Amino acid sequence: MSPVSGSGANPLRDPADRRLPRIAGPSGLVIFGVTGDLSRKKLMPAVYDLANRGLLPPGFSLVGFARRDWEHEDFAEVVHDAVKEHSRTPFREEVWQQLIQGMRFVQGTFDDDEAFERLRATIGELDKAQGTGGNFAFYLSVPPRSFPVVIQQLKKHGLADQSSGSWRRAVIEKPFGHDLASAEELNKVVHEVFEPDQVFRIDHYLGKETVQNILALRFANTMFEPIWNRSFVDHVQITMAEDIGIGGRAGYYDGIGAARDVIQNHLLQLMALTAMEEPASFGADALAAEKEKVLGAVRLPKDLGSSTVRGQYAAGWQGGEKVIGYLEEDGIDAKSKTDTYAAIKLEVDNRRWAGVPFYLRTGKRLGRRVTEIAVVFQRAPHSPFDTTATEELGQNAVVIRVQPDEGVTVRFGSKVPGTSMEIRDVSMDFAYGESFTESSPEAYERLILDVLLGDANLFPRTEEVELSWKILDPIEQYWDKHGRPAQYKSGTWGPVEADEMLARDGRSWRRP
Repeated sequence: MSPVSGSGANPLRDPADRRLPRIAGPSGLVIFGVTGDLSRKKLMPAVYDLANRGLLPPGFSLVGFARRDWEHEDFAEVVHDAVKEHSRTPFREEVWQQLIQGMRFVQGTFDDDEAFERLRATIGELDKAQGTGGNFAFYLSVPPRSFPVVIQQLKKHGLADQSSGSWRRAVIEKPFGHDLASAEELNKVVHEVFEPDQVFRIDHYLGKETVQNILALRFANTMFEPIWNRSFVDHVQITMAEDIGIGGRAGYYDGIGAARDVIQNHLLQLMALTAMEEPASFGADALAAEKEKVLGAVRLPKDLGSSTVRGQYAAGWQGGEKVIGYLEEDGIDAKSKTDTYAAIKLEVDNRRWAGVPFYLRTGKRLGRRVTEIAVVFQRAPHSPFDTTATEELGQNAVVIRVQPDEGVTVRFGSKVPGTSMEIRDVSMDFAYGESFTESSPEAYERLILDVLLGDANLFPRTEEVELSWKILDPIEQYWDKHGRPAQYKSGTWGPVEADEMLARDGRSWRRP
């Protein structure tokens, strides 16, 4: 049998050869909350794109679970529209016709026992009709408060049970808890039903090609790793900036804020990948062990008042349009103290990084949408040049651009053409779009395929989640006791207090 795209797998292929495509075996995916934005814009298009690339098995099955009173045909039409609008690869009718054979829909609520019995029957029917081999992943694209009830229902109705030679897996979206205590409680609930190797916690940033390229940049090249330490690095800045507001997400966002939404997962994961030691292998256990060492070695500054900043966007101009402030958004309490901007200073207390500050910041309604990691190097210990010759020379830096223009920039000093000795910053650029003919897969394509393959390399483990909360909880507790967030105008780069935080260290934020 051939994959959905019609391209057969080579029976003589070496499974260790990473140049060959990895194709999922017999399997299916059940999406809870299939009517939500995440499912429509990301998950269903990612499934189609995987099928279009020939990476799904011929009998792959997709089951949607939601409250809507739909028939199977209605669900197929919704998937069709989502694929047409949001898929990365071109629409092909023959791929769609193959994929539609394994689509089913189950109507019900999360506390509906009869609905879960129908789901069990549907999976059994698909096993026979599509040859899924009893292998199913359950994707919880639902609000965090619904995680426990869905997990318990899977257990109650035998859906989490693995028969001999088959597997069942749970895929859980962030946020994984809202503090350490809730994360530990949720871990307890999940692990009463699923073993640790059955649980895949999604952090979609880890599925991005440029995030994975951190490992290639560091460990496949000899020019960077020898200077990737406290002897040469002055500081590290990790930024995730958005130019949009909260939109219609007031119900989710208010009370959570930027630090819990982004720093606890995305930015601390990027920091761990940037700072970790070389793993013994790129297996899931080895990677997780090195990241956990970094997160466990993180130390908070003694004075959180001078080393952390939270802010809220006020009215201003964004993209030539007048926009309202956070407190004027629909559904937001006028007295809300939720942060839409957060900046923190951390240090890693180990031999490699002792004394090197890591500055993490994230925010909404900032100057532009960008995510980057900037490793900024120390100035030369001695300069034979006149001060006037180097007045326009900054610090050397390696900047990993995660989005939107994925690539790497190396900044260094070069002589300006002419008779005088004048040195100025120049940049060398690597851009994914220019160096490779194939476009990068969407993060969810990679992550869904990894779930079906049982490859946990890019998924944070229990220990990583809990260590991240141990870092953030004291900061959140401090903020709760000390005043309101600083205000910053929409379209700027955050509150002035964040600039002052770095200025006290003799540094300044990059303007991406």
